[in-house]
Amino acid sequence: MAITSLQRTEIEAIIQTIIDASIPRRKNRKLADMFLSLPDADAWPEYYEVIPNPRSINYVKVALAKNKYREPLQAYEDLNLVFLNAVFYNEGQSQIYKDASDLKLLLDKEWRARTTLPPPPEGLPATSAQVHHNVPLPKTENAIVVAHIPSTAIPQAAGPSNARRMATPIPRSPERPSSPDMDVDVGGTPEPETMPMEMALDGECDAIVQQLERSLPRWEGFADVGWSQDIPEEKYLHIVQAISTHQAAGGNRPAAYIEALAEQSDIADVPYKEPLSLALIEKRVRDKHYTSSAQFDKEMSQLFLKARRSYGPGTEAYGQILLLQRLYQALVSLDSPMGPPYVSSTNFAALPAGPGTARPLHSSPETDGMPSITTFRIPTKDRKFVDQVEYKGWTVRLADWLHLANSDDPSRPIIGHVFRCWLSEEPHRKGRPGVTVAWYFRPEQTFHPAQRQFWENEVFKTIGHFAEHPLDDIIEKVACQFTARHVRGRPRPPYWHPGWPIYVCDSRYNDRERIFVRIKNWNSCVPEEVRKSAEFMPIYPFERSVYPKRYASPFIVGEPIKAPGGIGDVLERGEGEKHEGGGIGRKRTRRQPAGPGAIPGRNDLIDRLGQSRGLYVGPPIPGVSIPSTSEIVPSFAQYEPPMEAQPRNDVDRSIITASGGAAKLGGHIVFERLPSETARHFDRNPETNEVLWFSAPPMDIPRPEELEYSLTYLAYLAKKRKGKDISSSMDVDADVEAGVGSKRAKILLAVAEKV
Repeated sequence: MAITSLQRTEIEAIIQTIIDASIPRRKNRKLADMFLSLPDADAWPEYYEVIPNPRSINYVKVALAKNKYREPLQAYEDLNLVFLNAVFYNEGQSQIYKDASDLKLLLDKEWRARTTLPPPPEGLPATSAQVHHNVPLPKTENAIVVAHIPSTAIPQAAGPSNARRMATPIPRSPERPSSPDMDVDVGGTPEPETMPMEMALDGECDAIVQQLERSLPRWEGFADVGWSQDIPEEKYLHIVQAISTHQAAGGNRPAAYIEALAEQSDIADVPYKEPLSLALIEKRVRDKHYTSSAQFDKEMSQLFLKARRSYGPGTEAYGQILLLQRLYQALVSLDSPMGPPYVSSTNFAALPAGPGTARPLHSSPETDGMPSITTFRIPTKDRKFVDQVEYKGWTVRLADWLHLANSDDPSRPIIGHVFRCWLSEEPHRKGRPGVTVAWYFRPEQTFHPAQRQFWENEVFKTIGHFAEHPLDDIIEKVACQFTARHVRGRPRPPYWHPGWPIYVCDSRYNDRERIFVRIKNWNSCVPEEVRKSAEFMPIYPFERSVYPKRYASPFIVGEPIKAPGGIGDVLERGEGEKHEGGGIGRKRTRRQPAGPGAIPGRNDLIDRLGQSRGLYVGPPIPGVSIPSTSEIVPSFAQYEPPMEAQPRNDVDRSIITASGGAAKLGGHIVFERLPSETARHFDRNPETNEVLWFSAPPMDIPRPEELEYSLTYLAYLAKKRKGKDISSSMDVDADVEAGVGSKRAKILLAVAEKV
């Protein structure tokens, strides 16, 4: 029976209902997003070996629009296969299994509710993977088992989270209640941070992150966009030799770090596995191997990528690699430096200063040699804004994150959030592309108290530091997540791929007053154009929330570092008084605790000392009292006055702090780590995830002892009662003999007689 126009309309309405289905408390997470398209065949080849008839929602929509279905039940069968395939292929505890199960129930409900459509058949379709592999569909009283424990979700529709092998069905754990806060957003603006119901224990965090990242699609490498097209062939050899022989300011040759790498290397998450080295590129130039400047440009970029991934960020070797990359990008640009030899006071970066040293243009005149570079607002003069720019295999769009060359320290590239892409309309730079970014500061680029701790790869949103960079400053694309997203998952492509640098941001930093403030409104930190976009930085969720590891200040532990920040406190300025970095003091509402002697709240402590969540992995800090954590055995308050209820305040009440701090205790203090296998047996604070561990029994309240009769006096009273001769020096007060207070006296006398 052919599908009538009314039936087609009903089927289209069912499809739209499925597409619009969302979690009631998180309406911007659409359950059907993963099922709209088929998985990438290159990323998931096994899926197409296991699933005999792959289907997606978009496939059914197109087939329905092209009248490929001869009867309604054919459309139902294909829609049914979308969810049956996902149920078959994915683990019962994965998020996609749960979503597929819920959507299949919704499909059956909506289909049966429409009387114009024939009732759906009972049992599984012959084209399903369950029938093909002779694997029965697990059932409960209602329908498919729905596992409510979120796990690693898969990248595309019905793709694998943990691929299920065929043969016999895998036993599933008993159904457990869902965690209401664990349904993460897949898109849209980051929401304020909420405490998830289920958090990973310290020893599980790395395994959970690695499990998710292993299942994510890998980066395919540089795209064929943005490559140099006009490098003269005769200049290839000169460029390679300039890179090879360049000497840095200290007289060392940075290319030695590239030459130390093996030609053939297999670096994780780097798609290029072919032999590559500076010497090999030079040989190919001499052999005239390169047929275009784009081919030469791409191989040089692959070499710098290989070198960046081979050395740890922040190391001298890493900085020297980035210095050479910026030199190379200058040599192939329209603004090639004079040389050889090539010398630059800014390490070839376009801007003369970086985070921590650059001043805003609106500040007071330059002092201490610090140039004014950044702006409070996004410049618009002589700029034609565009949607994207392309540079050396990267497509840079609004709200992307970048590593940019840092003139102060190449080993710490600037972390920039793209707020505008533009083409210059200045007469001398007509048509030159660039980006306007908001700078983010690293911990070593801030002034902070010695006690402050930082999350791994934590950065800070700046106030009044927008900067314009030419494309030649771009090192690579990176990612940065706000806390609410970072603890619950990792960004989806194209925002991030495994192996790319990734950062986390929890606070703003005002470098003029040295103040940290936790971000409450994430909307204010992203470009206005993406604040309500469902496509902005969606995530693949963890199975449980994972907080980053915590470290001490980089100025306290480890080798001494040279950086623009340091140990310091808030700069208090009177109203109207000029700040060192520009601007004047102003009246601000100070978040002081209410009442005399009140204790600061949790947010005040975080602003000053950093986060307390996450595993602390640093060594004990001499002279500094480290707040109690789930890794270092926490000591909670041992005493509260019993006669008056005390409000709970999140403040360090440890014995160390009560004793005046580690500095006062000197060498007598010992930190002990609580092993994870021990910590898992203890309850945790539901607000901080700290282990509820008490290092000592509760301390008794010191009370003055009540006056009691001496044994000599009690012996005297006992003798007198028995009529024995007693010394006159032990006369009893008349009140006692008369019976005043006699109840207590009689009890004590009875005790004395027994003795």
